[in-house]
Amino acid sequence: MLNSDKTEVLVIGPKHLRNSLSRDLVTLDGITLASSSTVKNLGVVFDQDLSFNVHMKQISRTAFFHLRNIAKIRRTVSQADAEKLVHAFVTSRLDYCNSLLSGCSNKSLRTLQLIQNAAARVLTGTKIRDHISPILASLHWLPVKSRIEFKIILLTYKALHGQAPSYLKELIVPYYPSRTLRSQDAGFLVVPIVSKSRLGARAFSYQAPLLWNKLPIWVREADTVNTFKSRLKTFLFDKAYS
Repeated sequence: MLNSDKTEVLVIGPKHLRNSLSRDLVTLDGITLASSSTVKNLGVVFDQDLSFNVHMKQISRTAFFHLRNIAKIRRTVSQADAEKLVHAFVTSRLDYCNSLLSGCSNKSLRTLQLIQNAAARVLTGTKIRDHISPILASLHWLPVKSRIEFKIILLTYKALHGQAPSYLKELIVPYYPSRTLRSQDAGFLVVPIVSKSRLGARAFSYQAPLLWNKLPIWVREADTVNTFKSRLKTFLFDKAYS
């Protein structure tokens, strides 16, 4: 039997359609379940627009709490140990399920980028007026947006090589031109036509081929996961800081 105190319903869709629905939407086992504006699943907060703004704000609060604590003891620990603390309590939160944020606007992701910037300043003792990009580069940290792209592209590589769940592999389609072209052996994927004003442009089926096709061939043709990850980070790093 369902527990009404622990069961939530989230209605996803355009606001004008959501408003036309009654809040009492579902009756199961004699229990009427009301819709919620947000629900949490596996630590991720989903909202009705799938903007993940609430989720990112929650990450921000938690990460800055830990950063303040790390800052208090920064002078008493070594650089290496401080970096371990940052990765354990801050970076891990930025990376957790971050593929869901693919396609989010730079404005939305700025909340998370500010966390990474602050972590770099705490770790290196950099002042607030100093430009942050050289500091991030010196730490060999990819920016938040690049970390999200890294995750999507890595999942794509694994899907193409039979190392990811079948439901991901089913979402990507190899590109075969209608006539003989040099691109037929380039390993491109079909980019589906979607409405960029809606959620379609955020879907894995769109973002994966879009990002994959932008990779140079020396990255795409890596023969092992570890080699691919190394080459991919090099490519994204140069792209972010060059």
